[in-house]
Amino acid sequence: MTNALELRQVSKIYGSGPSEVHALSEVDLSVELGELVAIMGPSGSGKSSLLTIAGSLEEASSGQVLVDGIDLATVSRSDRAKMRRRSIGYVFQDFNLLPGLTAIENVALPLELDGTSAKRAREIAAKALDELGLAHRADRFPDELSGGERQRVAIARAIVGERELLLADEPTGALDSVNGEAIMRLLRGATQRGVAGVVVTHEAHLASWADRVVFLRDGRIVDQTVAPPGPESLLAAGDRR
Repeated sequence: MTNALELRQVSKIYGSGPSEVHALSEVDLSVELGELVAIMGPSGSGKSSLLTIAGSLEEASSGQVLVDGIDLATVSRSDRAKMRRRSIGYVFQDFNLLPGLTAIENVALPLELDGTSAKRAREIAAKALDELGLAHRADRFPDELSGGERQRVAIARAIVGERELLLADEPTGALDSVNGEAIMRLLRGATQRGVAGVVVTHEAHLASWADRVVFLRDGRIVDQTVAPPGPESLLAAGDRR
């Protein structure tokens, strides 16, 4: 399998002198296309830093970050922005939807910025929203949507187009268990279509949807394990009966 993401000896330091904080220390991590990896660890362990660096939103202090085999350190800022639009989908904790755009406009925006015609972008966005059960809310603005609906719009925006890497930072935060499971099912579905997924979560039962769970502590990977059979595995087993 091809690695969509590779972190090689990645460290991240914030500040300097007495206030210096080592958010990540010599982290090695690879994620294959079609694989869903969950990142777990206590607050301040470096989970969000790992995700923002993987998504090219921040630069590592040292080490290499490769997305689809391309070393991000060799790519210009404008080309990194293109990669984020074309290859990397990012689901933020606070959704990051533009309040002046409707749900369908928010989802279509990355496609339009990348040169897709407005009509075609809306068609793709409408299909993504329909798959997430939001076709009837497509013309609503973010402040007219519930928290769960805004979360699904953010995920639709992250998965449209030919994305190869999907990064999600606590995508089920503030959602009830039913909506949380639905979000993980959507992420699992994206990886089954060949996308590589990395999700930060603090909930073990949601991490069980992943193929592998990586544990961070004090900026270092302290353990990783193949996830136990999650709900999707049990469903698949039931289908084979």
